Amino acid sequence: MPKKQIEYRYYEIPADHYCLSLLGETWERNYGEAKNTFHFHNYLEIGYCYWGNGQLIFEDKSTQYKGGEITLIPKNIPHTTLSRENGICKWEFLFIDMDSFIRHEIQFQRMGIDEVIKIVNSQSYVINSSQNMRLNNIVRGIIEEYRNKLPHYKNAVKGYLRALVVEILRTNEVMSSNLTLDETRVSNYIEQSIRFIETNYDQDICLADVSSSCGLSESHFRRIFVDSVGMKPSDYINMVRVNKSCEYMLNEEMSIEEIGYRVGFQNPSTFNRNFKKIIGTTPLQWKKEEKSNSGVVHNLKITAKKGW
Repeated sequence: MPKKQIEYRYYEIPADHYCLSLLGETWERNYGEAKNTFHFHNYLEIGYCYWGNGQLIFEDKSTQYKGGEITLIPKNIPHTTLSRENGICKWEFLFIDMDSFIRHEIQFQRMGIDEVIKIVNSQSYVINSSQNMRLNNIVRGIIEEYRNKLPHYKNAVKGYLRALVVEILRTNEVMSSNLTLDETRVSNYIEQSIRFIETNYDQDICLADVSSSCGLSESHFRRIFVDSVGMKPSDYINMVRVNKSCEYMLNEEMSIEEIGYRVGFQNPSTFNRNFKKIIGTTPLQWKKEEKSNSGVVHNLKITAKKGW
């Protein structure tokens, strides 16, 4: 059985926006020709399927999609889209820096900012637009604002994004109320562990630290993490560190050695070894290639090992 590959697709959002739109005929295509390639993003991905059908796959779980459906996939969630029977589908996509938008543009009286961000990044959804017309109108509104770019469209997009955050919170409450007690507990454990890793990746953390943050034994935590996320906790920690190191190399003027320490690797050789294992090249080689690439998408080949 061939190994799955996971690509990290790094999108650059223009400086005065919170959103990047991928629109037009380019996205009318056969999706998923490389059936063993998964990918994830550095921002929330929203997809609008106009027509066609197929599968949206998250590691070992999948769901059917068809025209008229909207997908919301948080950052760092590996997934892939497969057109049915090699058919053509039409999608358009939005990539949204929700973390920055929520921190700078929105306030809640009864919820903390970190709690709102956690909820927005906690769950993927495939929603039929006819069953949630509010969400349909919000997503289509953002798409059309970017398509037409009428005067003041940036402010219009901010308005839609505020409504989008509220709609995601409402959807999350409905979905959470349908979870069994065991499912809720596992979901909470995974959320706690990922939050701990995202906060402490730059420290010398180990499995015992992460499992302790959830109140679980190491063996129990390792089992539910692999079942839920699709990779070992140690692999996920290194993936987060390499992810962050790439962001530093693209956006900061620091030496490779300094970046390695900054993201939590204890010495340069460990950083180089793990970076090459995950990306397939050394940090220095990758930095040189990406600095010369003026496109908005940077693809990193990251392999998550689960049972092969």
